[in-house]
Amino acid sequence: MLLELIFWGGLVLGLYPYAGYPLIAALLASVRARRAPTGAPPSSVSVVISAYNEAGVIEATVLNKLAQDFTGSLEVLVASDGSVDGTDEIVAGIARRDPRVKLFRQEPRQGKTAALNQLVARARGELVVFSDANSMYRPDTIRRLVEAFSDESVGYVTGKMIYVTASGTPVGTGCSAYMRYENALRALETRIGSVVGVDGGVDAVRRALYRPMRADQLPDFVLPLGVVEQGFRVVYQPEAVLKEHSLEDGGSEYRMRVRVALRALWALRDHAGLLFGKAGPTFAFQLWSHKVLRYTSAVPLAVAAVLNVVLATRSSAYLAILACQCAFWLAVGIGARGWKLPGSRHAYYFTLLNVASVVALWRFLRGEKQVLWTPRLG
Repeated sequence: MLLELIFWGGLVLGLYPYAGYPLIAALLASVRARRAPTGAPPSSVSVVISAYNEAGVIEATVLNKLAQDFTGSLEVLVASDGSVDGTDEIVAGIARRDPRVKLFRQEPRQGKTAALNQLVARARGELVVFSDANSMYRPDTIRRLVEAFSDESVGYVTGKMIYVTASGTPVGTGCSAYMRYENALRALETRIGSVVGVDGGVDAVRRALYRPMRADQLPDFVLPLGVVEQGFRVVYQPEAVLKEHSLEDGGSEYRMRVRVALRALWALRDHAGLLFGKAGPTFAFQLWSHKVLRYTSAVPLAVAAVLNVVLATRSSAYLAILACQCAFWLAVGIGARGWKLPGSRHAYYFTLLNVASVVALWRFLRGEKQVLWTPRLG
């Protein structure tokens, strides 16, 4: 009886953040009234970009921001974080032609977060828009981000990230599906109150709410949490669209997911007050469900998987569950090989996410931190 209780407890706890929480979020969202705008949108924007050896994409990215149909005041600030591939010369050339562009060099290399701290300190816009060095916006993306700030309760806005895969690899396919799932969940969380996590490539914050971060902190997670702590909402704006190419190989995606999970776990520790009601019980519930239990779900799932083998010798019902588990692992193997069996690539990507989370949790418990990394390689 005890083994059965542990099995079912592990299975439910492991699957809850992926299936149970979205259902509860949908229920809560259905009973919340939509908020009406309460003010005028800001009229000035500073786009900030941290770049490390991005000569191949930085020109297109900067020009993409300058071509936005936003009619207010706009400036583009680029920090070259110790680049040695000609990134500085490319941005400097654009700056000579367009005074809205400014280049700053960070030397020695200190990482993205330190670069953003420097850029925001120099920004003049009421809003700061965060763009990655390879982020290509639709022409109306910045305008759509700004429109969301018509609600004076909003302090941070995240747009719609769409990952595209040219070659249709298992990682690319899984990543694209996962992002669609996350976007749907963020739409529900916006109705509830605040989004829990963002991606960082298409986001904006009221400059007055920006708080400098340590170099080891994850801006995509720490900054929104800080905005919530100050009494403002973080919302999802699906009309502010960014299309970005996904990573195509498992190694790069795995390293990126480990890095993101590790830094997110440290952010949760730094803002532990939010887990215990500092911003209200609803947000605490969201944070536990969407982040803490998500990053640790592999542990109870692993326990359930092992116990399933033991229980399968005692009951045909558990033997049937074990057969389903074996089918899942077979699908993972097929997906890893790139074969196109329905659901196999999703099973493979789900496993990759959870393995990365376990490694990140182990590194977190050992006290490890990560500040620097190679863009798009993790």
